[in-house]
Amino acid sequence: MIPRYSRPEMVKIWSPETKFRIWFEIEAHACDAMADLGVIPRENAEAVWRAKDVEFDVARIDEIEAVTKHDVIAFLTHLAEHVGADAARFVHQGMTSSDVLDTCLNVQLTRAADLLIADMQALLAALKRRAFEHKHTVRIGRSHGIHAEPTTMGLTFARFYAEMDRNLARLRLARTEIATGAISGAVGTFANIDPRVEEHVCAQLGLTPEPISTQVIPRDRHAMFFATLGVIASSIENIAIEIRHMQRTEVLEAEEFFAPGQKGSSAMPHKRNPVLSENLTGLARLVRMAVIPALENVALWHERDISHSSVERMIAPDTTITLDFALARLTGLIDKLVIYPDTMLANMNKFRGLVMSQRVLLALTQAGVSREDAYTLVQRNAMKVWEQGADFQTELLADADVRAALSADQIAEKFDLGYHTKHVDTIFARVFGA
Repeated sequence: MIPRYSRPEMVKIWSPETKFRIWFEIEAHACDAMADLGVIPRENAEAVWRAKDVEFDVARIDEIEAVTKHDVIAFLTHLAEHVGADAARFVHQGMTSSDVLDTCLNVQLTRAADLLIADMQALLAALKRRAFEHKHTVRIGRSHGIHAEPTTMGLTFARFYAEMDRNLARLRLARTEIATGAISGAVGTFANIDPRVEEHVCAQLGLTPEPISTQVIPRDRHAMFFATLGVIASSIENIAIEIRHMQRTEVLEAEEFFAPGQKGSSAMPHKRNPVLSENLTGLARLVRMAVIPALENVALWHERDISHSSVERMIAPDTTITLDFALARLTGLIDKLVIYPDTMLANMNKFRGLVMSQRVLLALTQAGVSREDAYTLVQRNAMKVWEQGADFQTELLADADVRAALSADQIAEKFDLGYHTKHVDTIFARVFGA
């Protein structure tokens, strides 16, 4: 991922230096286990560990790979240059390249997941703070983009909190599922390596041994992981779209923070655009782009092929780096989002009481009017508001058929705004706990 959409800590996980360091640890831990089992001499395992402070030369490994056309062999050749030929002859004993590659990839994905979990916790904290801040800030709820009935801005934030909280649970599950390792040798039968080596290596790296790995770790695990990232990205876009709609000039119920000195347009000095939300919408597309290739990686030939490899070399760093950046950007956006309660109230009253139509409909049915007739009575007065700019309550009071069923006080009571927010505390308790 380009530096513009990257953060250093996540980028570091996917650097060649980190990858080769993990490869070394896999090989060194395997040597330890084999020495404990008496398969190789203890002094040879110790000789390998003496290279633990070596800065592996990425350029040198690339130089060797240009000849060998094999990245793991290139690394092992470079490692031998540091530990000596005698010690190196016991490195990679009974192992296959996938043991190193797949185990390393899952170490990187679990580390990436840990950063993403922390990102989501920060986002949840921001959403919760804003939810309680605007718990009773009334705004109009919309369906199909059209005024529906009153809600609160706090409920909007709470809705996004609940969605992201579900995503956090999904991510934790995905992390658990991806945190497996395999040191099982060719076709995964342990023919040339003791299963206890795998157990030791996995324990040292914080992984669980893959129950059955053929020659690769099953890719349904990775599909689950990247699908989860895709769902999180869609939730980011869900929030971003809401903010973009709220910032439209004719709505302007909320606005991204506009910093001193910030410019909105090279041509129009008046512009203040929802650039962060639009950026998040685009970044969400990039993360979701990895989901289908990850699903297609599940189907491999027999015990292994490498059709998944090129895909994962790209989508693993790109999606985790992008999502890490997007979550941090969204957290900052939520933290500084400017809310305009007065505009919310003005927008809700723009159609002069129209949003109370359901309450009047229900009151008429409770007064003995059939639902069909009640709907007709309410709708014919509502259309005058749409088409003529009339006041809904005034029109109802002037309608003889409505007044035959409802008194003036009964009609007026149906325009009480507090009616629509009376269960906010109940909803908050469900979302955030008592």
